Amino acid sequence: MKTINGKTLLIGALAGLSAFMLAFAASMNVLFSTLLSAASALPILIVGLGWGSVAAIVSIVVAGALGAVMGSPFFALYILVATFLPAGWLSHLGNLARPASELGGPEGLTAWYPLSDILLHLCGAVALGLIIVGAIAGYGPDTTGELIDAFISALETQDPQIAADPAMIEQFKSMFVIMVPMVQGAMSVIMLFIAYHIGVRIAGASGLTGRPREDVAQALRMNTNAIFVFLGALVLTFFGGVIGLIGAACLGAFGGGFLLAGLARMHLAARGQSWRLPVIVLSYLSLMFTFPALIFVIMGLTDTRRAIALSSGASNDETENDN
Repeated sequence: MKTINGKTLLIGALAGLSAFMLAFAASMNVLFSTLLSAASALPILIVGLGWGSVAAIVSIVVAGALGAVMGSPFFALYILVATFLPAGWLSHLGNLARPASELGGPEGLTAWYPLSDILLHLCGAVALGLIIVGAIAGYGPDTTGELIDAFISALETQDPQIAADPAMIEQFKSMFVIMVPMVQGAMSVIMLFIAYHIGVRIAGASGLTGRPREDVAQALRMNTNAIFVFLGALVLTFFGGVIGLIGAACLGAFGGGFLLAGLARMHLAARGQSWRLPVIVLSYLSLMFTFPALIFVIMGLTDTRRAIALSSGASNDETENDN
């Protein structure tokens, strides 16, 4: 159990301040908004992994309060459900451990919460956050339709000869309203997992957490149960309306998880090979296109398992009942 004292609370408050400043900078800088938004999760991840859940909760409360005061209630809600709450939950899961003997492992070792289950929770948290934000913001066909109409009007103003087919515009609108939550969900999962991985590395290198450094290429897979959620979300997208949007958010978030698992498989296959560097570079560049990204998603779907990290010593973390 992590020690709770004034120092822990102060560190949590400072982490919350840092997280808010990065999130606020992301809202002011469109060019680096995605990078800064993901970086805003790092202070909460590090303080949660290093000083425990209480410190993470303090940092989340401070960051949310500053967001409401310095920004707006909606801005505070957005940064909380989209970034800070998932980051705090990930740090909590990263600290979960129990004696390996309870799972049928050797005596004297500690078994840590599986990386596949952490990724599963991340996908669920991101999907839930998108649904909450979308419901409060009133996201739907009317919102995206207005943006597309404004964009087309701007093009026609610059070049009056451009005449878009109304039927094609309507088809694009129906596709765009589904694609936005899908892309947002996948990107959020990817960026938050990268932040979690960096946070674990920093906390581990600083001696703040006992979680061992894992072989991500070997261990990063999705939980088998995620397949059913992914397929269910795919079915929901065909219903249209609110149900379709919920399905799109879930499909994007869990698709991002399977994409990460597919990339991990690619890294593992390329390990030690002479062609490793060019294949990795080309693989990441190809993600800008839909078909190559789908290939990695399928690779992730075809290999689902749970790899449990072990470390020496008895478990003394926040809880021992992790799975």
